[in-house]
Amino acid sequence: MPPTISVANLSKTYASGFQALKGIDLEIRSGEIFALLGPNGAGKTTLISIICGIVSPSGGSVHVNGHDIITDYRTTRSLIGLVPQELPNNAFESVWDTVAFSRGLFGKPPNPAHIEKVLRDLSLWDKKDNRIMTLSGGMKRRVLIAKALSHEPRILFLDEPTAGVDVELRKDMWRIVRDLRDSGVTIILTTHYIEEAEEMADRIGVINNGELILVEDKSTLMHKLGKKQLILQLHHPLEKIPSALASRGLTLSDDAMELVYTYDTQGERTGITSLLAELNEAGIKFKDLSTTQSSLEQIFVSLVKRPS
Repeated sequence: MPPTISVANLSKTYASGFQALKGIDLEIRSGEIFALLGPNGAGKTTLISIICGIVSPSGGSVHVNGHDIITDYRTTRSLIGLVPQELPNNAFESVWDTVAFSRGLFGKPPNPAHIEKVLRDLSLWDKKDNRIMTLSGGMKRRVLIAKALSHEPRILFLDEPTAGVDVELRKDMWRIVRDLRDSGVTIILTTHYIEEAEEMADRIGVINNGELILVEDKSTLMHKLGKKQLILQLHHPLEKIPSALASRGLTLSDDAMELVYTYDTQGERTGITSLLAELNEAGIKFKDLSTTQSSLEQIFVSLVKRPS
């Protein structure tokens, strides 16, 4: 299938001379959850804003379902829903009026049944007559999602959707996003919570200093760049690592009671089996062992710290 969103050689330089995006190439598949990660100022929001038609690009092209975002802007905008970082400021409007008004902005005819379904799906139905100003921060986030879904988009951008939301509500919103994906909506997510991407994303993109440095399936990324550690708890302290094991890259804990072996996630069985045999030959006895694996956060940190 052709990509839902196709970005080619996209660049953005602001009037101040700051180059926010540098030759971005990206394709987003239909029906996936794509997580865009990057530190503050990396270009995440600029990229989203250009695709959504809020910011004009300096160069390159963007197509949404085959439509150019500039020449076919009405069509592309109708296909996209955006949940921005900022909370709503229409404090005196009711939830229902706010969501219904957003639908009208896209030229859609009134559809009370659809608005009701959106509000019920987001657990907002009992708040439909409440003014926005009376809602909690988490409920205001839900209203932002409801507004973005009011015109029935096929693509949904979530820019830091759970910022400032407590853990319980965050997990509830993860469920909402999965349900949307299962209904056929393509989700593009930016987040500071790396566990959010690890929990939900099908693919990961990492942007840094305006450049897209990596795009990969999440499972492939963690397999290729993830590291594992085998931790051996020793029976007795070890003064130093025997020279015969020097090539293994073992490290000794401060109390000399643990040996740590760090290895790639590929070809691990052979390496561990031979290591245990070498430890036995060296007379090093251990009473227990455990393993740990790199999180997506550790991989992300290692990527953005790499010299350009």
